[in-house]
Amino acid sequence: MKTYWVYMMQSTNGRALYTGVTNDLVRRVCEHKEGGGSVFTAKYKCHKLVYYEEFGLIDQAILREKKLKKLSRANKEKLINAMNPQRIDLLEQQ
Repeated sequence: MKTYWVYMMQSTNGRALYTGVTNDLVRRVCEHKEGGGSVFTAKYKCHKLVYYEEFGLIDQAILREKKLKKLSRANKEKLINAMNPQRIDLLEQQ
């Protein structure tokens, strides 16, 4: 059974948030940390994994990603704070 992830990366200064979907969370976050993965994360230095959700179906993950992208910044912050109030890099916790 495959696992899919919706995740949020935060910039080093905390101003930018990036939302994405992947089938390999560790690999994808490492790509972002190395300056690849997406133009946005490279430009704004979104190198800290601050939020993620796990799904069993890609369709569910893509639907959730679209919903998260439409949320206001305040609502994204609420989700992050509920899971990760200290804003630690969750990749280091895995």
